[in-house]
Amino acid sequence: MRRHLLKSIAFTLVALFCVTACQANLDAQDVTITVKPREMAKPAVEDLDRAAMDVAILLDTSNSMDGLINQAKAQLWNIVQEFAKAEKSGNTPLFRVSVFEYGNDNLSAKEDYIRQVCGLTDDLDKVSEALFSLRTHGGSEYCGAVIQDALQALDWSSRTDSYKAIFIAGNEPFNQGPDAYKEACASAVAAGVVVNTIHCGNHETGIQQFWQDGAVSGGGKYLSINQNRKVIHIDAPQDSIIIKLSSDLNRTYLWFGEADVRGDYSKNQQAQDLNAGSNSVARAVTKAGKLYSNSNRDLVDTYKINKNILAEVEEKCLPDSMQEMSKQDRLAYLKTMANKRIEIQKEIAKHNKARRKYVETEKTRLAKSAREGESTLGDVMRSAVRTQLIASGFEVK
Repeated sequence: MRRHLLKSIAFTLVALFCVTACQANLDAQDVTITVKPREMAKPAVEDLDRAAMDVAILLDTSNSMDGLINQAKAQLWNIVQEFAKAEKSGNTPLFRVSVFEYGNDNLSAKEDYIRQVCGLTDDLDKVSEALFSLRTHGGSEYCGAVIQDALQALDWSSRTDSYKAIFIAGNEPFNQGPDAYKEACASAVAAGVVVNTIHCGNHETGIQQFWQDGAVSGGGKYLSINQNRKVIHIDAPQDSIIIKLSSDLNRTYLWFGEADVRGDYSKNQQAQDLNAGSNSVARAVTKAGKLYSNSNRDLVDTYKINKNILAEVEEKCLPDSMQEMSKQDRLAYLKTMANKRIEIQKEIAKHNKARRKYVETEKTRLAKSAREGESTLGDVMRSAVRTQLIASGFEVK
């Protein structure tokens, strides 16, 4: 294989220096904010006892792909909610996402115009940050090469009961580049990783340009989308309440680590709230769900799996408000924040239930005038995910 260990190490180092980006306001262009890089949190020991859902999203960022990137930004939280419906043996699986970009000539030709934007992580704010760092520019799209890189650079789950999948999206012929896509897809199948291909454009054109054959070779689904279709957002009466509750939820997070690291976690959470824009409700619902977990970053989430966390964290690494407290007061404060979070999450779930009924009615009305074959990235990913999770032995609500 042409890819070697040094390249894998290089991609891993790149992942530690992802650029933070956020939106200045709900309607304005997204604006980049530079923050100090932070170390990717490792899964807790308890996570190793759970089946995993590992997903790598490989996005073409050449000139014609602005619509694709916009759909990925807009629909991230809706896609996550599809995974949130899954359980394995009654437990919530460990959910991790990675993002790669390819086909952008601002990237290194020596690396086949490929960049690992973030490695597999359960930090969903970091995934959102990664998506909002993407900028399109003309280039050469090497599908086989980016699939091979994702297989080699990522720490895929070794559990046989896990769901491991690649979703690669683009619009140029699938057989371009120095690495044969059939060999890359065969390597994925051997590693237990499903390769789903998403052609941005006409369905038949995608078949002619080997996107369907890539999916067949990778044991996945061939999908096609209109990458330029605008994602339809339906306003509901419950939106303002849910968004307010999301802000209240942020105040229950007790970030720990060095002072600059704590600051980065807090800043990025707020930045991704802004980046969600018109999809702030979907993000809020995700934050209130079981897959938005910040164990190893937030004391409340970490305490669920490690009751000794307060004793293990140095005083200087605790939130400022807790550093002068006694040990008893720290524990009481942590439990107070945990209970407050639960109550806010219940409120979000209650209002979202009413919102779903309203939105479904509106969707039915709008569907009558919608054109056929106009799927978006989120549409096809949610459909494929549900089918494949069930096939992998997951229970999906």
